[in-house]
Amino acid sequence: MTRNQKIYVIVVVLTILAIIAFDYVKPQKINWYPSYAKQHKIPFGTYVFYEQMRRVLNNDNIVDVYQPPFEFLESDSLQKGTYFFMNNNVSFGEIELERLLDWTSGGNTLFIVSNNFEERLLDTLNLETATLSNFNTDNSDYFLQLKPKVLESDSIYKFDKSYYLFYFNKIDTLNTKVISVIDVKKDSLIENNAHVNVIKQPFGEGSIILSTFPQAFTNYFILQNPNQDYTAGMLSYLDDSKTIYFDNHYKSGKSFYTSPLYIFLSNQSLKWAYYIMIIGVVLYLIFEGRRKQRPIPVVKPLRNQTVDFTRTIANMYYEKGKHTEIAKHKIQHFLDFIRTQLHLNTNTVDDAFLKNIAARSNNTIDDTKALFKTIESIKYRTELTEKELERLNASIEKFKSNNSWKKTKT
Repeated sequence: MTRNQKIYVIVVVLTILAIIAFDYVKPQKINWYPSYAKQHKIPFGTYVFYEQMRRVLNNDNIVDVYQPPFEFLESDSLQKGTYFFMNNNVSFGEIELERLLDWTSGGNTLFIVSNNFEERLLDTLNLETATLSNFNTDNSDYFLQLKPKVLESDSIYKFDKSYYLFYFNKIDTLNTKVISVIDVKKDSLIENNAHVNVIKQPFGEGSIILSTFPQAFTNYFILQNPNQDYTAGMLSYLDDSKTIYFDNHYKSGKSFYTSPLYIFLSNQSLKWAYYIMIIGVVLYLIFEGRRKQRPIPVVKPLRNQTVDFTRTIANMYYEKGKHTEIAKHKIQHFLDFIRTQLHLNTNTVDDAFLKNIAARSNNTIDDTKALFKTIESIKYRTELTEKELERLNASIEKFKSNNSWKKTKT
């Protein structure tokens, strides 16, 4: 890992730790999610209701059901009792509803608490629902009252955490028993002009209880005195002498964790830490995982091996005693030197040429004549001794060493 990568990782880790610490010390927001799950202690969970139900009623007769009713009602071991459903929305399929109604007509009780109901069930019971809102009032309060004075009390209860609620705007007055009413004005309850929100109807040999106010069973409602009495009135319709099947399938809040990420995502601090980690990984892949430019290799230029080659050939000739060939090559090289460095034509060697070359090379005329005389004598010889070759080489090198142009150049 490079130094820049280490710095990047350290910055990301410190950022995550800072956000976790900030979220940990800041006031936690209240979770108003309508869970209705028995294990949730949030305002709209039903932990208090479930615990009080097990305490007040016969605990041995309460059975938690986690299966859909369609599967659960196939069991041959079912006993007569009450099937209790509670959620912000409970909606059965056509076949499942028929099976529930068949089971109810056999002498059982179907208790459904939901904001609204499916049309098939409402048509079966000759009911209609409507919305009750408090937008036209100065406050957000709703007032409730139990009609059959179950607790021998005409108390009025208040709920203040909703913009709208549901009620039954049409009921079968011959077969329907009104259990509770609701309105946005307390006077309507006193004057018996309130809206019906809980009813009970016979169905075959059994009965069906419907409530459009599931908030009555939430922690928020029950823990506001004296609202617990209203919920206790609802509990009085549960026959604890028979089995009470408490549904945990139709719940907005999960009763168990279906993913390991639930622990992270259910906590605000851990959730943001998880999100930031994902964002950090994505940014890392974008900026560090992109294709980088490959380093340009250093290509060394081809080495000029002319001198080495010449030296090698010369050594080979010298070792084999080919002094004449070496001398001729030396002479040709010297003449090329005159043409390229002194800029003189070497085709004609006369007195004018010798004077010019002596002047340009900074040598005397006598030395120049002696050198070219030696060259002329060697050009046509077929044999040459080692001593003669060495003298030729020494004369040429001495002549070139006196070259003033060469000295200035170097």
